[in-house]
Amino acid sequence: MLRLSDLALPLDHGPADLEQAVIARLGVEPGDIERLAVVRRGNDARRKTAIKLVYSLDVQLRNEAEVLARFAEDQHVRPTPDTSYRFVARAPEDYAGLRPVVIGAGPCGLLAALVLAQMGFRPIIIERGKAVRERTKDTWGLWRRSVLDPESNVQFGEGGAGTFSDGKLYSRIKDPRHLGRKVLTEFVKAGAPEDILTEAHPHIGTFRLVTMVMSIRETIEKLGGEYRFQTRVEDFEIEQEAGGGRRLTGLHLSTGEFLPASHVIMAVGHSARDTFQVLYDRGVHVEAKPFALGVRIEHPQSWIDNARYGPNAGNSILGPAAYSISHKCANGRVVYSFCMCPGGRVVAATSEEGRVVTNGMSQYSRAEFNANSGLVVDITPERDYPGHPLAGIAFQRKFEELAFKAGGANYKAPGQKLGDFLAGRASSEFGAVIPSYQPGVHLTDLRECLPDFVIDAIREALPVFGRQVPGYDHSDVVMTGVETRTSSPVRITRGRDFQSLNTCGLYPAGEGAGYAGGILSAAVDGIRVAEALALELVSCDRVPDIPS
Repeated sequence: MLRLSDLALPLDHGPADLEQAVIARLGVEPGDIERLAVVRRGNDARRKTAIKLVYSLDVQLRNEAEVLARFAEDQHVRPTPDTSYRFVARAPEDYAGLRPVVIGAGPCGLLAALVLAQMGFRPIIIERGKAVRERTKDTWGLWRRSVLDPESNVQFGEGGAGTFSDGKLYSRIKDPRHLGRKVLTEFVKAGAPEDILTEAHPHIGTFRLVTMVMSIRETIEKLGGEYRFQTRVEDFEIEQEAGGGRRLTGLHLSTGEFLPASHVIMAVGHSARDTFQVLYDRGVHVEAKPFALGVRIEHPQSWIDNARYGPNAGNSILGPAAYSISHKCANGRVVYSFCMCPGGRVVAATSEEGRVVTNGMSQYSRAEFNANSGLVVDITPERDYPGHPLAGIAFQRKFEELAFKAGGANYKAPGQKLGDFLAGRASSEFGAVIPSYQPGVHLTDLRECLPDFVIDAIREALPVFGRQVPGYDHSDVVMTGVETRTSSPVRITRGRDFQSLNTCGLYPAGEGAGYAGGILSAAVDGIRVAEALALELVSCDRVPDIPS
């Protein structure tokens, strides 16, 4: 079978046109095609009046070897890669060692635990938040009643922060072993729509993510895994070895229990600030890393559809339009869109009292009135918070607290119309754009809760983006502050064996540890770390042949 990629057809093409295009592209006869399957479908909307659908296809031919030889120099005609997943280890039937522990039940921890369970290692999953159904109720408590549960919210609980997001399932990571395919296949088994296997930019949406993570939990438990919800790791027992090394020997839990553990995956997510502090206090090697800071910006979805698709706006095949934009500013900063949510809403995403954090979310249908995106500016340790590995956390907290005060100290978010933002004056009333953030937006001046360099950079970038996406810089567009949890401000450093650089048995993983950004990349990292842990458990001296 061969993989044919970058095959473009008109948006309005018919079912038979796809096979005819393959015949013409490969120079074969109709009877030569034995099987044709869509692998990926995206769109090319650079010309709004002539939008094309772009396909990758698996084609089974009678004369496959001859065709491949003819197209030997064509990168778009290649043998179909083997994307099947193969387990790197199996737990011995007589395995009597300590069970592996996974801390965190977000995308990274979820896939790490699933793969460990499928390999027979019966992992223990420790999650400080609640099971996803109960967690959803607590999250709505903040959105509807301004009541925050610091242990059960958008950041903490089964499914992780990705549960209350757009459920985007695409990534730019290098994936030579096609582990992303393993992730998507498991998601489909758990109830995700099958089109995530073929769409170029797949997404699930919050409601489907909720049922999906419940299904994966059921699978893990059937395979011998054990969940412990509402249980926080409060300390790590680390022993000094005779040779000078350090080894993890157990976990002190909020329940008062000491859990012996020699192999622990740290998949805590980017908001587990107290856990980062404990790790640092225990001498685990942690370093500061860059992240981004800014606002959420909202436009009516119809404006974005018209700007991107022109006369094809509203076409059901295309769906709601998205965008990805960036600008290098005169002050050296980069302003860019982040986590763009078509047809979604801005949500309250704090996990700490007295602080306001925004994020974006949408359902599978993406049918709500507004589009929203993070509009953020790059932040680096050397330039913005030098001197301490955890200084980025303090930097985030400072502006989250200012946002809380600027919004009225009741979890409303501070907001400002774009025209007023550019003019340097506070906003007093909404115009054509009504923000979606709950429990509400308090109009003010965003200078009260953002650094001057962020204000200056966004002011410079907005007219540029308006030229790229017509209507983007409309004066009535609303910006809501603050977006601080774009990624982890720390990295728990690890080696080629995926273990902490100075603490054996501790496996930093996913977004919180600084090794992923988004649902898919976090889940892939969870698989890689689980594989390394499993190989260590069966005393195998090799690690998976993948980039560290």
